[in-house]
This record gives sequence, structure tokens and C-alpha cells, in this order.
Amino acid sequence: MKRFTPIGSTGRTPNATGPSRRGLLLGALGAGLATTSLAGCGSGSSGGSAGGLELVFMNQSRGQAATLKKLAKQYTQQTGVKIRIDDVGPTDFVTKLQSSSQSRNMPDMYSVVDGHTMAPYYKAGWAMELSDRMKGSWGDTFRPATIKTTTFGADNPQHVKPGIYSAHWETPALGIFVNAGLYKAAGLDPDKAPASMGEFIDQMRKIKKSGKDPFWFATSLSNQVIQSYASNYMSDEELNATFVGKHSWKSAGWRKTLQLVVDLRDAGVIATGSLPSGNTDNPTVEKAFFNTQGVAAIFDGTSAVGVARATAPDFTDFRSFPLPKADDGTQTPRMVGGAAKGAAVNPRSKHAAEALKFLKWLTGTDQQETWANGVPLIPSARAVPDKNIPKQLTGIAADISHMQLVQNQILEQVNTALQKGTQALVLKERTVDQVLGDLDAAQKSA
Repeated sequence: MKRFTPIGSTGRTPNATGPSRRGLLLGALGAGLATTSLAGCGSGSSGGSAGGLELVFMNQSRGQAATLKKLAKQYTQQTGVKIRIDDVGPTDFVTKLQSSSQSRNMPDMYSVVDGHTMAPYYKAGWAMELSDRMKGSWGDTFRPATIKTTTFGADNPQHVKPGIYSAHWETPALGIFVNAGLYKAAGLDPDKAPASMGEFIDQMRKIKKSGKDPFWFATSLSNQVIQSYASNYMSDEELNATFVGKHSWKSAGWRKTLQLVVDLRDAGVIATGSLPSGNTDNPTVEKAFFNTQGVAAIFDGTSAVGVARATAPDFTDFRSFPLPKADDGTQTPRMVGGAAKGAAVNPRSKHAAEALKFLKWLTGTDQQETWANGVPLIPSARAVPDKNIPKQLTGIAADISHMQLVQNQILEQVNTALQKGTQALVLKERTVDQVLGDLDAAQKSA
């Protein structure tokens, strides 16, 4: 299973210089969930509110909170079912979810993040399996990539029972965002995407000469940069074969892919000459782009636009486009994405059936138009008109059909090695071949 997580909306990322917080947390989480009785059916819901039934939704997103609350209020008006939003936020979400699972007091439904983080909850029975329900009209409303990338296959490295455990109202993708004003000041056209990576690097050189920081991305998104660029040289099947250990990381395709980091480094177009790391690495990148507007281009997910609207509403003059294709690529490049914000239903809740009804309603076409306009985002419903997609996302949205459909994701240990390796390449601490060797070693030891 490959699930994209919009780091811009999580605020919680691994540290490239040491063990990832998520890795440490998952170790404790696995131990805690192992001792949790499967008979425990805790729920944060209540049946005694004045309006009747109350459902609890534990929310992780900062950029989508306002729209979620608006829709929850609308649902209450239509059905009489009260929706209480437990607005935990990105920093504390996983910690609170872990605590809730261990105390057997899970909410009726909750936000889902990346597959690695959610897998222990799915394996412990805290998410309703939705495959049969998706076979009908509900599943037909989603873009195929949304279903494909949220399905755990039979050979998934997380060892989750095959199935679908979440439903999503957002089809995200990762790409390049550029500051239109800074582009124009450097004599560049922000409405014309570069035809190749070579052209993009030349653009960044011009930005640097204008006195502005050119290009930046977070350490926690380096694996997404690498996977996106790798599609220039490998098919989805070849990518998947590497992720499950059937193909070596030392192949020519991966060597050419990692060379991108060296090319960016040697061109001097990586802002500050290093990648930010730590728990706030991507928020640091987003602040430099959206809030202080000191960097001209960043690699980020489409969900970042919602964060921008929430934190820097006056800055709207930016554009987006897919990561530029390789000058020597042999494949049609494809973006990483598929599914971002969505939710899982706690099957042990006394009100699981009502929670499922609310989730189906949240992902309905009419509600997805509200999501698209309010956040904004690219909806997962095929029927939502293109006019609902915000102009800042049209560059990426125009290429949304070129999405990777890779069944499995990079193993956690390999992902950590890749993030450390990317930073090491930027700092000239490791060579491409050394990093590839590190990745193969991490794959074999996983």
C-alpha cells in the first residue's frame, strides 16, 4: 500500500540525524497495542446530548479543521446526529491516538495519516474494513487512484490483513510550488512550467542571482522527491518490486534518481545548502514559502494550500506544477499521491453504523465540493467539477491522471535510511553508491 501523507498538514516528521520520532513511537505503540484486549470496545461517543446521538471525530488536520466543523454542523442540522470534533491537531495526534487505544477509549472515528503509522491500529482491529462497502455505488464515486492507493494488498510489508480501512475526500499529489512574484522579478514566467529538470535548475540559478533563496524541501519529504523522480526510469511494477525487496536499490534507475540530489547540490540551488530536519521540518519550509516568502520554490503536497489559507491567507500569488521530468528519462514521469485526508471508523464503537453513515456523507460529491472550496484541495470524487479546484493547484491537477499506482510503500527502516542518505548527499557526507548500499542493507535487515 502506498499512502501519501501531506506533511505540510501533519507537522510531525522524522529527524534525519537520529532515530525518527515516529519509529520510536511505533515501537512503543506496537507493545501497547499488543496488550490491548480485542474485546475492549471503548468509544468516546455519547447518546445523551440534547440533540440525540453524539459521535466523536478525532481530527488531526490543521488546514481542514474549519471546513470539517462546518460540514459537521450541516450534518447535525440534516440528521440530528451531533458531531463533536476533538481537534487534537498534528503535533499531538498520534500520541493521543496511542493513548486512546491503550485505554480502550477510542473515538467513533478518527483521521488517518500514513500507512506505517496507522498499520498497528488496523492490525489491532481499531478500523472498520470497508472493501465490501466500496464495491457498490459508494466506491464508484472515487477516483481509481484513491481506491488503489488505500488498499492493503496481500503482500503488504506492514502485514495488515488485505483490505481497505479508510475513506478519503482528498486526492493529493506532490509537486513544485513557485512564488509568482519572485519568478517575475527574476525574469521568469511562473505560468509556464519548466520542460525538464535541467530547465528547472537553470531557473533556480536565476532566482539565486536575484538574491533570493531558490529551492527547498524538507528531509521528511525527501523520500517523496526521490520516488517521484524515480518514475522517470522505472515503472510502477519495478518501484513496487524494490519496495518489497524483490529488486535491488543498486539498480541503474535508482542511481540516476539519487544523482538528482547531487545535481541540485552542485548547482548551488538548495536553500541554505542543507535540508531542514526534525519534527517541524516541513512547517519550516512552508513558513519560508507562504509566510515570509523568502524562498522561491518548494517541493510539497497539495494539502499545503489549505495550510497556507489558514496561516497566510493574504499570500495567494503562487503556482504549482509536477516535479519536472528528467532530461534522460525513459518513462513518463508520474506523481506520488493517491489519497490524503480521510478517516477510519472504529468498529468497536457502540455507534459504528452511524459513524460509517457520516463518513459516507463526508465523502459524498456535494460535500467534496465544500471541501474543495473551503480548504482548498483536489477532491477524490470524480464528479466534482474542475472549476472547484483552486487556481494554485491547477498546474498539478492538470496532470493528476499521471499518478503512481504502487501497491506497497517503502519500509520504515528503508525510508529512514533514504531520508538520512538524501541529507548526507546534500552535505557531501556520502556518495550515491554509498547511499544505495545503505538502502539495500536496510531492506535486508527489515
